[in-house]
Amino acid sequence: MTKKTVTGFIAGTMMAMTGQVAVADGHGEITVAYFLEWPMPFLAAKASGAFEEALGKKVNWVSFETGTAMSAAMASGDVQIAVSQGVPPFVVATSGGQDLQIIDVAVSYSENDNCVVHADLEIDKETAGELAGKKVAVPLGTAAHYGFLRQMDHFGVDIASLQVVDMAPPEGAAALGQKAVDFACGYGGGLTRMQEYGNVLLTGAEKEEVGILVFDVISAPASYIAENGDEVATFLSVVTQENERYNSGAGGEEMLAALAKEAGMDLDAAKNALAGMKMLPADVALSDAWLGKNAATFMKGVADVFVEAGSIDKALDSYEGAINTGPLEAAKDM
Repeated sequence: MTKKTVTGFIAGTMMAMTGQVAVADGHGEITVAYFLEWPMPFLAAKASGAFEEALGKKVNWVSFETGTAMSAAMASGDVQIAVSQGVPPFVVATSGGQDLQIIDVAVSYSENDNCVVHADLEIDKETAGELAGKKVAVPLGTAAHYGFLRQMDHFGVDIASLQVVDMAPPEGAAALGQKAVDFACGYGGGLTRMQEYGNVLLTGAEKEEVGILVFDVISAPASYIAENGDEVATFLSVVTQENERYNSGAGGEEMLAALAKEAGMDLDAAKNALAGMKMLPADVALSDAWLGKNAATFMKGVADVFVEAGSIDKALDSYEGAINTGPLEAAKDM
């Protein structure tokens, strides 16, 4: 497996942006990163203008293809908040010295992030050892990358025996369909298309049973949070309100239609994606099971896996300082 440094991850993903970044002036507007084909409740507030109304300023929304590209945009100052950044790209950035902090759990999911083996190989979880020597498309430095490493370790497949190609999920799906790779890993719409050509090795529930968790975070530069605590809390309050509206079912079909449209998906595809996603209430996100304790431990585990795989040079001694629960604590009382 080709080694990539943190610098390589960050510099190499700047071209992965799907839209031109609007530079916020730090006063009259902010820029927020998000993913297309990822239908989360906050998108309803994006559509209605609720964020602008609550914040009292313009919000520029810029879509990205990977969480590593989000890190790069925050490092340059072009983006103030990233919604649904994967834990692995966050860990890659912070391990390399970037001063980012997690301010909320964006979504917990297992079925929406996986690896798909081409059907022609007829390989399943019972014969996964046959993947040794095969070619795989993986978006390096992302949640899918971490899941790939953990699955290969679970199945006893030597990473060094594989030809790993760095591809964003949409490109990985296309490569799998063309049989340019033997299997591919990804998330969202890319994963959905991958499954048209093959099968997953482990279901989401099976991954959780072996300790492979998948969740995304809302992150921001520590300096921005320190200087704009009230603004960050207000942003999170809108996210929290939309999550509650979705979880309670109060938004109904109208909300689902808005999420689908903003995510660039048809309604059925959005519903299928949402079926594998869990939006955590603020109290749950703040509990020891998540940001209160376990998230820092989990990030340390992710970092250690990446160090062993040669993807990053070193891990931090602790990731507790990369979590800031202050804004969410304030948001839940707004």
